[in-house]
Amino acid sequence: MYVMKQVDAILNVLDKAGSRTITVFGDYCLDKYLYIDPARNENSVETGLPAYQVDRKILYPGAGGTVTNNLRSLGASVQCVGLLGYDGEGYDLLKCLEQIGADTQLMVRSESVTTNTYTKPMRKTDRGSYSEMNRLDFRNFTETTRELEDQLIANLKQALETSQGVVIIDQFLQRNCSVVTERIRGAIAELATSVPDMFFFADSRGFADSFCNVIIKCNQYELPGKEQDEDVNDTVALVRRAKQLLAVNGRAVVVTLGEKGALVFEPDKQVVSIPAFPVDPPLDIVGAGDATNAGTILGLTLGLTLPESVLLGGCVSSITIQQIGVTGTASIKQVKQRLMS
Repeated sequence: MYVMKQVDAILNVLDKAGSRTITVFGDYCLDKYLYIDPARNENSVETGLPAYQVDRKILYPGAGGTVTNNLRSLGASVQCVGLLGYDGEGYDLLKCLEQIGADTQLMVRSESVTTNTYTKPMRKTDRGSYSEMNRLDFRNFTETTRELEDQLIANLKQALETSQGVVIIDQFLQRNCSVVTERIRGAIAELATSVPDMFFFADSRGFADSFCNVIIKCNQYELPGKEQDEDVNDTVALVRRAKQLLAVNGRAVVVTLGEKGALVFEPDKQVVSIPAFPVDPPLDIVGAGDATNAGTILGLTLGLTLPESVLLGGCVSSITIQQIGVTGTASIKQVKQRLMS
């Protein structure tokens, strides 16, 4: 019954998605899929090794770009604030974002930065399908300069003037080597306090306990505080760790559990369990978390409660993971159909 009430609340506001503007701040990547047919391999004259022949490529905006893509598919306007280089991958990433209708004017570019890129060689099998080979990553492993941090903070403040919410994508485990540095997290905490009516929703893979005053989301494997011999699926221990994180954060904590749904922790409230939407295989879970982020922040800006918003995020994710070999998205029509099924 509680879920049915949540579903009704979501259905009542979905048609307003087009009136919302959301800022996607943080780490952006270019997802570059390279399709290789082994039948076309040629031996290199220089090395004698097989030279793989790429007969096509497909580019997608990844990380923050995946959140952006999902928000645009749901009808919301998006302002992008992130960091990229003056390289070919940066050009391609901007083009991908602009093609889906995102506003990229506040993206920060620098000659000293490499555009984060996941290059995914896809080898054709005897059955005609494709199998992913070793990924080739372009990343930054030097600390982000104070000058770039200043530009990112200024651009975030400017974006908030016309946004109803901001989702922060803290993608990488290297400390201070991309957008969401320690100093940036401090600035976000101050902004969240100074603009209390703004929704700040952060997804962090490795630094969830470094955020304050924002809604923080991570999965059960990323949730900090795990003891050495602790089972990651131990619900009692997981709840304990999430409550510890809530005490540090002060705003709210969302822990996603894959096919088991999610748990929502808010101050002075009971823990709320959000069920997952059952889906049949085959499934491709790449980008599932970003789809959840998009649905959740959209729900918050539409006036839904945090549990209702997380349920919407799970619905969006359940649609995208059924799209194999691509960075999936979900439309409002698809979301409505799934909620009513």
